[in-house]
Amino acid sequence: MKSKKCILLIFIALFVGQAFAVKKAEKVPRPKLVVGIVVDQMRWDYLYRYYERYGDDGFKRLLKDGFSFENTYINHLPTVTGIGHATVFTGSVPAVHGITGNAFTFNSTGESTNCVGDDSYQTVGNNSKTGQRSPTHLLVTTIGDELKLATNFRAKVIGVSLKDRASILPAGHSADGAFWYDTKSGEFVTSTYYMDELPKWVSDFNKEGRAKKYMDQDWNTLYDISTYVQSTEDNKPYEGVLKGQETPTFPVKLSELYTEDDLSNLYTTPYGNSITLDLAKAAITEEKMGQGDETDMLTINLASTDAVGHKYGVNSIEVEDTYLRLDKELGDFFKHLDSQIGEGNYTVFLTADHGGAHNRYFLEENKIPTHVLKTPIQKEMNELLEKKFGVDKIVRSTGYMQVYFDYQLINEHNLDEQEIRDVCMAYLRRVPEILYAVDMHNVGDASIPKEIKERIVNGHHPDRSGAIQFILNPNNAGTKKGTSHSNWNPYDAKIPNLWMGWGVKKGGQSVKQAHMEDIAPTVSNLLRITPPNGNIGKSLNEVFEGLDL
Repeated sequence: MKSKKCILLIFIALFVGQAFAVKKAEKVPRPKLVVGIVVDQMRWDYLYRYYERYGDDGFKRLLKDGFSFENTYINHLPTVTGIGHATVFTGSVPAVHGITGNAFTFNSTGESTNCVGDDSYQTVGNNSKTGQRSPTHLLVTTIGDELKLATNFRAKVIGVSLKDRASILPAGHSADGAFWYDTKSGEFVTSTYYMDELPKWVSDFNKEGRAKKYMDQDWNTLYDISTYVQSTEDNKPYEGVLKGQETPTFPVKLSELYTEDDLSNLYTTPYGNSITLDLAKAAITEEKMGQGDETDMLTINLASTDAVGHKYGVNSIEVEDTYLRLDKELGDFFKHLDSQIGEGNYTVFLTADHGGAHNRYFLEENKIPTHVLKTPIQKEMNELLEKKFGVDKIVRSTGYMQVYFDYQLINEHNLDEQEIRDVCMAYLRRVPEILYAVDMHNVGDASIPKEIKERIVNGHHPDRSGAIQFILNPNNAGTKKGTSHSNWNPYDAKIPNLWMGWGVKKGGQSVKQAHMEDIAPTVSNLLRITPPNGNIGKSLNEVFEGLDL
């Protein structure tokens, strides 16, 4: 009898063990970690402009071991940081997600705000106002939010950047943390929206004084300066200078360009990317990201490429050197992922929030036409409107190539808004530097190319955008030094779109046109989760290897 009981118990144990084994085997296949990298102001052509000088472990590893969508465009206007990061991680566009600029004004109230401004929260890490930030103005969910929902909030989501908006918007509403750089202290901070005190590992990281250590190294070219043949010579008159710098030349004596309460110059050097990737590595290690039962997500914005581009211009040695250094640091970061998570256990995607235009004087120097807006259109429109309606300053702004009205003034004087629009439209059509002007009430009837019209519509939110959008002729960057961006043209709107790791085909390319908003639904399919709730993008299924999608 005892032997029969023993046999029965053994049979039950084996059956239960098999049941658990089957259950474990049926776990949804996902990578352990997803890393979304946004290289700020990275034009698509930088992948190939400096290709011969890149090593094998950075950009070339992404291209050779991963998959590249070679024809990816931003499908909204304007092309700026806040919108770009919101779009990449939501699969949406400003018309839906509500981030219409790095800052914007609500037409309904006249209140202006930073795109992540929120003074109901305070800084965590010091006593500055740097941390009065949150994702409150983002109207939709992100990939990270949906990953949280799909795992009943067991997944960990963290965002890091020098910029507040570029860590907050990608990480989303339910993130475990978002950290950004305080230029006065040289330390990383966050907001009480996320937590009441910094994690010990971030406090320890800050105590190391890495910003000062990087600045003390100064900045010279990585290689002999004579080898930088993809750039104009050093010290062009259309290059800017750092605070305290006399000429835009190498070597840059960074050790002499900071004080105890001003480490802002680090931002405009390759070392800003270095310290950001240092923090990203620390987050992976100390938060044990990719080590648990659920997929985690880390978002990284590399912002110094943007700052260097703005200061020195697209064709500068400073930009070339920044990308050569970033290539090496990306290679080192991928090796860190290999050692911490295991090669093939994580998925990386790399893109940009926007590109950048060549400096107008550089183009003119090389006989390439420019079309800079020199007419004071806001002043002249207000003069016409005052003459007709007897009210001054009806046009509040013409930023982002949009005409914004003061609706409080219009309502106060009981003015006819459509008449105001008509006056402005008639005027804008006569400005020689303006190619098209579109009244957003009549955008469907506008005689403009379909692709430009789509970007205008996607960029327009009724309470956060201008009443009229105008389009300038190409090569219209108005900055006298360095560069700028925000246009529909390929130099601002064509971006890299690279994938590597778990679930990704190796060595693949596609030249089919893709859009920035296609990235989020692609990640969602990879993770088998619901796309963000404002998603309008289409999954780029060519990237997948053996996932049956």
